[in-house]
Amino acid sequence: MTSSVTRKDRILGSLFGAAIGDAMAAPLEFIWFPEIMARYPSRAEIPPGKRVTDDTQMMLAVGEAIIKAQEHLDPETLEREFRRAFVEWSQSPDNTRAPGMTCMAACGRLARGGSWLQATAGDSKGCGANMRVTPVGLLTHLDEETRSAIAQFQAAITHGHPTGILAADLTAQATYLFAVGTDPQRVVPLLQDYLDRHGRQYHQRWLSDVWKRPGIATIEQFLDRGREECLIRLEAVEAALRRRDLASDPCAATGQGWIAEEAFATGLLCFLLYPNDPVAAIRHASATQGDSDSIACLTGAFAGAAHGQSAWPADWVADIEYQDRLISLGGALAEL
Repeated sequence: MTSSVTRKDRILGSLFGAAIGDAMAAPLEFIWFPEIMARYPSRAEIPPGKRVTDDTQMMLAVGEAIIKAQEHLDPETLEREFRRAFVEWSQSPDNTRAPGMTCMAACGRLARGGSWLQATAGDSKGCGANMRVTPVGLLTHLDEETRSAIAQFQAAITHGHPTGILAADLTAQATYLFAVGTDPQRVVPLLQDYLDRHGRQYHQRWLSDVWKRPGIATIEQFLDRGREECLIRLEAVEAALRRRDLASDPCAATGQGWIAEEAFATGLLCFLLYPNDPVAAIRHASATQGDSDSIACLTGAFAGAAHGQSAWPADWVADIEYQDRLISLGGALAEL
């Protein structure tokens, strides 16, 4: 990675990387790993894609909501803009990409009005809140506490489980670290330190009483659960990097990605296995037995934040769906 990459280039690289990874892996989701490898004996043969999934659509919804709220990045304003953006996405005629059931159900409840605390799925830590959080990690001008609070809040609106909330925060922080040029070899220890700090901090003004759920008696218990489950996955990433197995399914090391902490960990692992080769990283992430499009979406976001827009072949960038919205969002985020 070079320090000469501009902030705007890293932002665009991350947004386009998420979409490119999403589109590449989408056709391979739900295919057994041995079958994928039989079809593509070399991962370098996996072709790029053009059509994205709900992961990219919701990432755009989060980013565009933040831009609309940019003058007042507070819980009240962002709740209104996230609600509007999520409901519009859920009711859009383009919402035909097998959207997650948790997100759709929560958006249906948000559309009916009332508190988001009644709309969220308190028992869900599905990966839907991770896939859309990339724009929050690209808010490099914000202080760490505010960025953490926004990342957790956008997750909590639909996924109220402590691990889902904290895994989204970790995903945003990883994106931030790459976007400011952090050496990839330092990222896992830095995330462990971040988890120790922010996994013990409850953003009451933002999260209100989302911690109150069956089996949880205190805020501390709520935080402990999320922190412990995320820490296990970070330790699995460390172990997998020591083994550096480039032949096997990465999901075997860090999880299949259907749940938040596994999607985060496996997406991160795939980039850190190829820190200087973003294209190889998303191809590695695409060939999995798990939630391939979500994993590759995160890998692309991390790789693009680290290397900038030039990480991606020009024809891939030109062909990706929602190119105009990605460019517009990237420019708006860079101006903040």
